[in-house]
Amino acid sequence: MDFSKFNIGFGITGSFCTFAKARKEVERLCEMGANVIPIFSFQAQTCDTRFGSAKEYVEGICEITGNEGIRTISAAEPIGPNNFLDIMVIAPCTGNTAAKLCNGITDTPVLMATKAHMRNGKPLVIAISTNDALGANFKNIGMLMNMKQIYFVPFGQDNHKSKPNSMIAKMEMLPETIEYAMEGKQIQPIIQTPV
Repeated sequence: MDFSKFNIGFGITGSFCTFAKARKEVERLCEMGANVIPIFSFQAQTCDTRFGSAKEYVEGICEITGNEGIRTISAAEPIGPNNFLDIMVIAPCTGNTAAKLCNGITDTPVLMATKAHMRNGKPLVIAISTNDALGANFKNIGMLMNMKQIYFVPFGQDNHKSKPNSMIAKMEMLPETIEYAMEGKQIQPIIQTPV
């Protein structure tokens, strides 16, 4: 796949356990020629966890992409009127972000970037990562699947014994999902065997 003509907004929200996988996909998209503009939620920018330092993660992503990244709501808003993204990705997309997205809440840089981008009628790709996908967030995921221009990276249960409601995206399928989404198609099957 040649993504050399694509400007991809890459929103990263606070599913810290999937940060390494998201970073790998950022690297792959850049290797495929995409101009990746990282957009960080407040949690992704500030929360140090057992998975690593927020500062190091953010700086690493910016270094890979060669772009400073969007870190505030006010910096994300011009994405709409300037219309410079071809596609927006949220990877990982937490249950919290999915719930806010389907209810029109724009209180983080990633959500504002998404709203601003989608006003131009362009596609959004979601790589879900939530412990509550088959719980309270099930309805939110269903609502998002029925909205125009929203496409999902295939996902499945990641630990059905210990976390039966938890589902995460198959991040390695992100480039292919983007390719389909740019053609207005949802890659299938969406629900896959455990990841």
